[in-house]
Amino acid sequence: MNPPPNFNRIARLYRWMEFFSFGPWLALTRRTFLPNLIDARHALVLGDGDGRFSARLLETNPLVRIDAVDASAAMLDALLRRAGPNAGRVQVHLADVRNWEPPAPVTAPAYDLIATHFFLDCLTTREILTLARKLRSVVSGSALWVVSEFAIPPGWAGRMIARPLLAILYLSFGLLTGLTVRALPNHQSALPLAGFALLERRSRLGGLLIAELWSSAAPDIAVTPSYPFL
Repeated sequence: MNPPPNFNRIARLYRWMEFFSFGPWLALTRRTFLPNLIDARHALVLGDGDGRFSARLLETNPLVRIDAVDASAAMLDALLRRAGPNAGRVQVHLADVRNWEPPAPVTAPAYDLIATHFFLDCLTTREILTLARKLRSVVSGSALWVVSEFAIPPGWAGRMIARPLLAILYLSFGLLTGLTVRALPNHQSALPLAGFALLERRSRLGGLLIAELWSSAAPDIAVTPSYPFL
């Protein structure tokens, strides 16, 4: 297993790097399904970077408690600072999520929400499947998993724009953080194998960005057709 990427050195610049690369679009994608998460009470947030999603979730849901897992101490510090007066509802875990063992539901409430925003692209498909199977055993029967990710849309836009852009991003983050992954994993095949069902998918920027809502409920739930939105 390769060591996790080291995001400590870019933690303070992360927000601005994101903004100058994609403007507000990544932040908007993270917030796509926030209205669906108001009933969550015990959330597991993996690799939230500087914590902008966690802070917004804490603001919109005054009852949720968050376990935040990240391999970067600087990113976890940034998350707690951004949470501000709500930081008391956050428990941070400095760990490589591939090795981290979540608390069993017999000793802690089962998670009813998992959030991974632009994080699964740091893993391989096999690692995502292993992670999803591990998490499936510690979530409630109707838990939600909200995902934000890059994607390669079909057609010329995927070949001419998305693929070269993502190759540049992977190369850049490889140089800055030591990230060894060089291609998007297929989380959409891994999550169903672990018992999660896709409820809804939305896209931005012509399909370059996607937001998805998954459920741990029965896997025969029909998928809502995806559609682009601004």
